Amino acid sequence: MSSTFGVGPFACEYVVVAGGGGASSGGGGAGGYRSNAGTSGGGASSESALSLAFGVYSVTVGAGGAGQSSSTTPGTSGVSSVFSTITTVGGGGGGYSDVNSATAGGSGGGAGLSSTGTYVAKAGTVGQGFAGGANINASPFPSGGGGGAGAVGVTGTGSVSGAGGAGVSSSITGASVTRAGGGGGGGRPSISSAGAGGAGGGGAGNNASGAGVAGTANTGGGGGGGYQGYVGGAGGSGVVIFSLPTQAIVTFSGGVTQTSAVVGANRVYTVTAAGASDTVTIG
Repeated sequence: MSSTFGVGPFACEYVVVAGGGGASSGGGGAGGYRSNAGTSGGGASSESALSLAFGVYSVTVGAGGAGQSSSTTPGTSGVSSVFSTITTVGGGGGGYSDVNSATAGGSGGGAGLSSTGTYVAKAGTVGQGFAGGANINASPFPSGGGGGAGAVGVTGTGSVSGAGGAGVSSSITGASVTRAGGGGGGGRPSISSAGAGGAGGGGAGNNASGAGVAGTANTGGGGGGGYQGYVGGAGGSGVVIFSLPTQAIVTFSGGVTQTSAVVGANRVYTVTAAGASDTVTIG
């Protein structure tokens, strides 16, 4: 039956972004990015149309991964986000110093600082994000940037640590917004520079005393790498955005935090917090 009369099924556009990966010395990878309101991550085209009938659907917003000690532990991967049948993969954690320890994810984590070897990039998930940046072994010990939904993390070379890969933009909310940028790689004081965060919420790396910059909340941005001996930045939480015709009646379970706004003939819902058991009901 036609949604024109408020009966459903309803055409639904969406942007679903997982939580970004935490950093160590390498930058955290961005959370996986899937959309049918513009391109998806990893160079994929817009996904297929989605039609939702009256019913109850899962909605989860993934948390960002924790930043970890840049000397001993890789960054924690981000957590998946879910909307209906759409699931995105949390961003990969950035690698720590002198160990090939970055992890794959929605977008891959960047390689950590190295004085002992060349560390390879870690992969993103097909249709969701790109790989993190590698490093090339040489004093002054660069690190790699985390992968973004829209671009590979930059490889650290010489005295320059890699920037995070850029995210992907969508105008689902009525204005173009870029999300899911990778975190920049960390550096060492007076020896190597830190990488910039990728456009779309990626945190910048640090090459002085102190932690890397956290990814921006509700963008799925990866955390920025920390200087050796300090903690990398945490990944930014994800987000679920979807739009339905204004005549659709939409309610949420008690654990959901969301806002909505009318854009043209649709109402756009932006869910910024929702746990694994939360739901959205249409009807």
